[in-house]
Amino acid sequence: RWQKVLYERQPYPDNYVDQRFLEELRKNVHARQYRYWAVVFQSGAVVQQLCSVCVFVLTWWYMDAGMLSPQGLFGGALASSLLGYVLFDAVDGGAGRWESGRTRWADLKSTLVFTAFTYGFSPVLKTLTESISTDTIYAMSALMLLGHLIFFDYGANAAIVSSTLSLNMAIFASVCLASRLPRSLHAFVMVTFAMQIFALWPMLQKKLKAQTPRCYVGVTVLFALAALAGLATISSVGAVLFASLLLAISCLCPYCLIRLQLLKDNIHGPWDEAVIKEDLSRFLM
Repeated sequence: RWQKVLYERQPYPDNYVDQRFLEELRKNVHARQYRYWAVVFQSGAVVQQLCSVCVFVLTWWYMDAGMLSPQGLFGGALASSLLGYVLFDAVDGGAGRWESGRTRWADLKSTLVFTAFTYGFSPVLKTLTESISTDTIYAMSALMLLGHLIFFDYGANAAIVSSTLSLNMAIFASVCLASRLPRSLHAFVMVTFAMQIFALWPMLQKKLKAQTPRCYVGVTVLFALAALAGLATISSVGAVLFASLLLAISCLCPYCLIRLQLLKDNIHGPWDEAVIKEDLSRFLM
């Protein structure tokens, strides 16, 4: 009788298998079963980032058109940052701050250093790209914002995820766009606002998602409505297209994912590569 071993001589060729070979066939062993509303909830991270990019571009457009003063934007951003800072600690009762060991005084010093550094270099940021054409600046900004969306950490464990690269690309886009604003004060406020919406806002959203899911859903919906309302003041067609994109990501894509899961047909069996589960560290000494 044929045995599935290579250390004994058998009257069969090495690639011979008998009828029992397919008895070990298994299908979709590691396939995950998704629930629709759970996938919709997880898609909120993508909706949040799309809305963040939309709000950032709208804010830049308002400042460039003279419809929003830098003083007004800085005051509004400062008030929202203080509110978010208080909410960040109130969500978990300060447990996260206690575990990290970071004090409020350290946060205040970091904020003051960043603000002073950005304000001092705002004339440089304003004149940094004067020799580059405006069309090139717009193309570079669009490419950087697209890269920010691609490499952002949405919670998936993938090799393409890089929070540092994503943030750097967003800040680079803000510097490019800020260089086309009228004054250095505009550039300073724009870069500061970019840091708030691309660095601080996602941190608050992650904590809300982990601690208070219902509040996270409400904030996501309100943020999306605010982005759509702002976009509607510029282009009604753009607002409709952006709303369609958000609905497709949050409703249509989860449905397609669940439907495609039914078509998955991954096979597993004795032909898979061997996985050594025994601890072999003793042989390395």
